[in-house]
Amino acid sequence: MATQGIINGTEFGVYDGSTLVAYATSGSVSINHSLRDISNKESSGWKEQLEGQRDWEMSCEGMVAFLAAGGGAIGGKSVDELFTAYLETRTVLTVMFSTEVSGDKKYSGSAWLTSMSMDAPNEDNTTYSLSFSGTAALTQAAVS
Repeated sequence: MATQGIINGTEFGVYDGSTLVAYATSGSVSINHSLRDISNKESSGWKEQLEGQRDWEMSCEGMVAFLAAGGGAIGGKSVDELFTAYLETRTVLTVMFSTEVSGDKKYSGSAWLTSMSMDAPNEDNTTYSLSFSGTAALTQAAVS
């Protein structure tokens, strides 16, 4: 059953296919629609526009870990695994923004990993930031 009421942000995650990106603290999807300017001398000084191309991006931020506490495997896809699998090899991946709760909406599509950064402040958590740029359509579907 779909989530009722306002959804807690903790419920949403960014996924590499069906595998959650590990230790994420935030995630986002951005969908844009660029317009074409069709203004002309008959527009009486007003800008006129028509539809144009659409594009989308996903991003997430989180904490860096190479192994889970206790030395075991990490439950999701780690930032170093994403680097090796997609950025280093220049490979397209499938990303998804979802709660994974049956009936909720999920957004997914093919994307390039376009940006990866890590920040290691003194006496604080090491964090990462990832950006994915969509190629082709972003689809919206119900979580089954």
